[in-house]
Parts: sequence; C-alpha cells; structure tokens
Amino acid sequence: MTPRSSGIAGPGEGHFTVFPDCAEALAAARSLITPGSRVLSYPSGRPWLAGRWHDREITAVRARRSGIAVLGCCPAEAAELQRCAERMRDLTDAGELARRLPGSFHLVADLDGRLRIQGTASGLRRVFHATVGGAVVAADRADILAEAAGSGVDEEELAVRLLWPVPHPLAETSVWRGVTSVPPEDALVVTPSGRGSRTARWWTPPEADDSLETGAENLRAALDDAVRARTRSAATVSCDLSGGLDSTSVTFLAARTPARVIASTWPGRDPADSDLHWARKAAEHLPDLDHVVWDADASPLVYTGLLDIDDPMDEPTIGVMDRARVLHHLPGLADRGSELHLTGIGGDHIAWCSEAYYHRLLRTRPLLALGRLRGFRALWNWPLRDTARALLDSRPYGEWLAGTRRELHAPPAPTVSGALGWGTPPRLFDWVTPDAGEAIRRALGRAAENAVPLAPDRGMHTDLHLIRDCTRILRIWDRMAARAGLPMASPFFDDRVIEAALAVRPADRVTPFSYKPLLTSAMRGVVPDVCLSRRNKATASMDATNGLREHRADLHALWENSELARRGLVDAGRLRALARRPATPGLREAMLYSTIACEVWLRTLAPAAGPASGPPPDSPLPAPS
Repeated sequence: MTPRSSGIAGPGEGHFTVFPDCAEALAAARSLITPGSRVLSYPSGRPWLAGRWHDREITAVRARRSGIAVLGCCPAEAAELQRCAERMRDLTDAGELARRLPGSFHLVADLDGRLRIQGTASGLRRVFHATVGGAVVAADRADILAEAAGSGVDEEELAVRLLWPVPHPLAETSVWRGVTSVPPEDALVVTPSGRGSRTARWWTPPEADDSLETGAENLRAALDDAVRARTRSAATVSCDLSGGLDSTSVTFLAARTPARVIASTWPGRDPADSDLHWARKAAEHLPDLDHVVWDADASPLVYTGLLDIDDPMDEPTIGVMDRARVLHHLPGLADRGSELHLTGIGGDHIAWCSEAYYHRLLRTRPLLALGRLRGFRALWNWPLRDTARALLDSRPYGEWLAGTRRELHAPPAPTVSGALGWGTPPRLFDWVTPDAGEAIRRALGRAAENAVPLAPDRGMHTDLHLIRDCTRILRIWDRMAARAGLPMASPFFDDRVIEAALAVRPADRVTPFSYKPLLTSAMRGVVPDVCLSRRNKATASMDATNGLREHRADLHALWENSELARRGLVDAGRLRALARRPATPGLREAMLYSTIACEVWLRTLAPAAGPASGPPPDSPLPAPS
C-alpha cells in the first residue's frame, strides 16, 4: 500500500487521522490533509488514513472486504496482518489481534464500511474523535481535530485540571470543545454512514491470581519482547542506567539483543545519592557497554526553561516541569549514534503495586494483611488512627468521589488515606478563583453520579489510575523527545508487560519486607545478583528545591499576563506573591504543578486559543477580558 505523498516525519514525531469511507469525509479531509501529508486510501479512492509518519512506524494491508493498519511499535509483519485481514469476519477480531501482539501501537481496522480505531490500555496511545464536515473523524491527537472542527479550549475542563491530583475519570476527558476522548480500554467504532459512532470495550485487567514464580516468568518474557520490539529497527540504542532496578533491567535486556547499547547515567546532586555507585556496578558486568556519565551539575533543575516551551501539546501536562531534564542529554546520545532511547519509566508502576489491595485482603486474609499492614506502617510512618480510618472506609467509588467536593480546600489528606483508599483526595488551592472552583465542584458532582472505578478492587483501580497518570505525561514527553532529535520508548508500559504484572497476586507483588519482588524474581539470571540487591532508590528532592529557588524569577514572570488569569481561572496576584516566597511550606510537595502545567500549555497555544476559544454562552465561567 503506497502513500500518495512522500512527506515523512521522523520516528516518534508522527500523527494521524482516520476517515470513514463516505462522501462527507471528503470535506473533513480537506481540513486535515495538508501539504506534506501521507495518505492511505480505501478501494473507493477516498482517504482512509492521513498524517505524517515514518515508514518503520506503520504496517498497513488491505484485503477484499477489509483493511488493517498498525501504527507505532509492533513487530507484526505485513504477511501476518494480511492473513488477519483476509480472515476477519467481525471488527472484534481486530481487538483479539491487538490483545496478542507485543509492542505499543494504535490499531485501525475497517470491514464492509465499518471502522474501528483503538490505542493502548496503558493510555500511552490515545484516540480522540470529533465531527468534522458532517463525518466522525478519529485521530491520535486532540488538538488536530479541534483545529479542523474550529473549536477551542473548554474552560470548564481546563479548570478541572487545576485540581491536584485530578481523579478518575476527570483526567481522561478532552480539554477541547467538540472533541471526545475514547477511554483507553475502549475502541471507537464508526458506522458505515460516517455520521454515527460508539465505543466498545476491548480490554479488561487480568485476574490477579498468578503466583510469583509464574508471574516472574511471564514478566521476563513480556519485557524481553518489549525491548526486542524496539531494537529490531535500531542498530544502536541508548538506555537510562540510573543504577535502579527498572533502568538496569532494561539495559541488560537491551544488551542481549544485536543492537549496540549506550548507557546514560545522570549522577544526582545530592551527596547521599548512590545512583552512580550502582550504575557503575551494573556497567562492570557489560564489558561492551558504552557507558556515559554526565556532569551532575550540568543537569537542569526542575522548573528550568518553563518560559521557552513551545512544543505542540494537546493537553496540559505536569511533565513540563521536568522537560529540560528529560531532553537535555538526548542530543549527546544521538551524536554518539543512538537511534532510540529506552527508559525504565513504568517499573515503579508495574513491579510494585498499590497498598490499597490490603483493604480487601484485610477482609479475606486478615492474619496476612495485619502483619503486612504493621510493616507498611513502620515503613511509611503511617499513624495508627489514620490507618484504621482508611481501612474502615468502605464507601463505593462514586460516593468517595462525591465526598471530595466537601474537602477541596482542606489541608492535604494523610498519606495513608490515599495509599489504602481509592486514591489521594484532590485539593484546590486558594489562587483558583471562586467561579473556577464552583465549576470544578459541578464537574466532580456530575462525574460522581455515574462514576465507575477502573476495577472493583481499589488496589487494581489505583494501579491502573497511576499507570494512566504517568502515560499521560509520557505521551507528551515522547513527542518532545522526537522533536529534539532522539525518540524515546518505555517498554514497561507495553500492554503485554502491564498484563503480566497485574496478573500476579497482590500479596506477592507488594510487601513491606521485600523491594519489588516481582521484578527481582523476573530478572534473576538476566541482571547480576549484586545489582538485584539494591533496596532503595534516589529522589530528586534537592533538584526540585533548588529549582524553586533558582527559577523564582521565571515563575514570577509566568504569571505576568497570565493566560489562566485572563480566562478568569486564577488570581495571578496571589501566584506572583507565592513565586517571591519559594520556601513557602507546601511548594516542595508539587502543589504548583497542575497550575503551571495549565499556564504553560495555554501559552503554547496563544494566540490560536485566544478570545475565539472563550466559553460558550452557557458557560459558568466569565468570558476573557
């Protein structure tokens, strides 16, 4: 299948839109197919997929009645997809295909005029849709659809993003009017007319009943497949090697492939940081490794470069706080020959799991749970009274979510209430305007009426929510990295890897008496025992604290002519006053992150998202002044 245009994006920089095979889609195509776009067509000649992508990031085939396209990282060969397309009798067959393939990818399928688009269960690859020119059009980026539909920012949805943290399901909605986000566990199905659509569930979390031994074997195989799926198309890859278990595991798996491996270590500024010691121990066991140790003092601090960010982003992300740190070393690695940078991000999310599983285990295995909970209390310094209160709270998810409206301005909740509950209760800060606060309460109330947790067990719900919180950051970082010249990948967040981890019994996966027992067991024989013996990890608290102090002038400037203030969402005066006091208690706990994320995002849109994107007439928020 040959594109009609030769415009090619670099690896990781691409984007795509999907059109139904109908006459109305031609009007949408005129808005979305721009000079340089690549286009794949239906047998009718109408556009099927359009956008920008690299050849190694797409495999597309077509049979007599159907077509299949896989976009992203997937080792499936065209011949395998061709056989699937020829055998496809129902669009649900495409979901079955997605559930067995390794990698991280979007899957697009059509059959007899019906169209199906799905991303990943992790949320790393998202699907959005909007009606453009009378036809339902899907894309992997919301901002592209918003521009084509002539819609602007939804101020109420944006206000919700000022919460810290943003609870499910409010974090998964689109911040653009007229653009709908498809939940990661669902696929979008478009009717043959192109005017109707629905969602269909394609993914559910596995039953958590595998033993540690079985789970370790499955995780090792899935993670090895995930790493090999990346190295098959790159002669040289680079890997983060912090000395922690997650990045060390990825590095050793990459070293088992034919690819040349460059390891990258950023020592911490904190004298107590032992990352470099452990990274060197790991490197000693890989004699062919090209190990690069960067100057710790050259590493950008948190909050660096906020005023200069101009990356295309389709939603706000707290990832802007660490953007400079994430991207800083990539050009140097590209200069050394790296074609792809592998991270260990996600290991914390799948190798460990939420202590909230013990809320149920206390009722089903009380003796085990009581012993473990005593250990967690000692490990995390949980007060007895707060622990007991969290364990006695058996409210269903919707009731818990509704209850958060009454506590938005309360002091931060005890850590244990989030660890053993449905999540950390959100908080709203005093620089958020009363009108915005009222809109947020309404949004919470509406969501609570029909809220369904991501899983019935609060531990599984929390695991999935934290995974998606992280992948929302990563999907933006990945685009930033590709734009900077070296695409990134995080194998721990491949769906098959996540499934292998979530299938393990929670009591075997999280315990106060063993550090990441699942990953440690999985990597036995791959990673040297001496590297598996590490029982701690470094934090970047000093970098965050120093960043607040050294970049306070930038933070003050961020609130001058604030886009959020112009929309009536924040009091810029209070934020400027806060920027002058970087030692204010609470700032170290990331209380500014969500507000900065929204402000930086709006600045990347201006002037495109200016007055024309103000609230509709029935909006509860004031129009921009």
